Amino acid sequence: MSTPDPVPSKTKITMKDVARHAGVSQSTVSRVLSGNDAGIAIGEETKERVQAAVKELGYYPNLHAGSLRGQKTRMIAMMIADIANPFYHAMVRAAQDVARSRQYDVMIANSDHQRENEMLFVESIIRRPVDGVFMVPYHLTAEDLDEVIGRTGSVIVAVGQHVDHPAIDTVHGDDYQAVIDTVAWLHRERGHRRIGFIGVTSSHTAGARRRAAFMDAMRAEGLSLAPELFELGDWSPAGGEHAMRALLGLSHPPTAVFAINDLMAIGAMEAAAALGLRVPDDVAVVGFDDIPAASWVRPRLTTIAQHPAEMGRILAEALFARIDGSETGPARHFRVSCELIVRASA
Repeated sequence: MSTPDPVPSKTKITMKDVARHAGVSQSTVSRVLSGNDAGIAIGEETKERVQAAVKELGYYPNLHAGSLRGQKTRMIAMMIADIANPFYHAMVRAAQDVARSRQYDVMIANSDHQRENEMLFVESIIRRPVDGVFMVPYHLTAEDLDEVIGRTGSVIVAVGQHVDHPAIDTVHGDDYQAVIDTVAWLHRERGHRRIGFIGVTSSHTAGARRRAAFMDAMRAEGLSLAPELFELGDWSPAGGEHAMRALLGLSHPPTAVFAINDLMAIGAMEAAAALGLRVPDDVAVVGFDDIPAASWVRPRLTTIAQHPAEMGRILAEALFARIDGSETGPARHFRVSCELIVRASA
């Protein structure tokens, strides 16, 4: 058995400190403290070392003592990426409906796609106990998630196929295939060969995945991947408008533009109108999400529906199955099909 490291002198004790002191990995500490071994056997001697390190270091905040003894808070926490984006409204509503049917309250936080805000959310649920966490993380690492599970004992579920953790159920829309199919439709059914793309920085995993799908589809269709056809936005209408102006300012502009969310697609249509162009006669526009505004704008937006209400319901039910103990197995991954909704903008 390895010799435990000295007790850290710093006042803020982390799971990493506990792991180092006990001579085990951080993920082992997380599984021991959460009671979820994800099908991986952990010996009693190892569990005792972890518990001894926790006690010696004073790792748990007193605020969590009740929850760690199995007392329910009747509260779950939700973290979404952008509370202003209507895509999340249906997801939140569905999750709240599931929670209400089980007499649970819901605390909601907004991250604005920023790691700093995601970490603030993590700190808040460490300070205030909840029975479960429903999150849409873009920047949290496996180590961050281990820290949350270990320090809170809460069940966590997440939206996004990029989340890969043995104790966390996930749900995601099959956006990769949907983008592939949509580019093929634009080319084969609508005759477009020069197609522009409005995305976001590669730090956003969903954006990077949709860009990769777009590029794969363009190659498969034998279409140009000229660098000037790619512009960056920031998920907002203003970002889409700025990107569209750049695309339409090219000496050889695209005849169609694909934006990776509806808000940027709507901004792109506004930019085209401001420049005196008609959608779809002069330039076609396709979005992603099928938010309510997609059927309100004129022309109505052709887009890919991702079914956020279904995603929210599936993930919330998975969360409560973990909370009530009816599900104890390894992490589950749920996929929801996406579909192209053809309207007037393309």
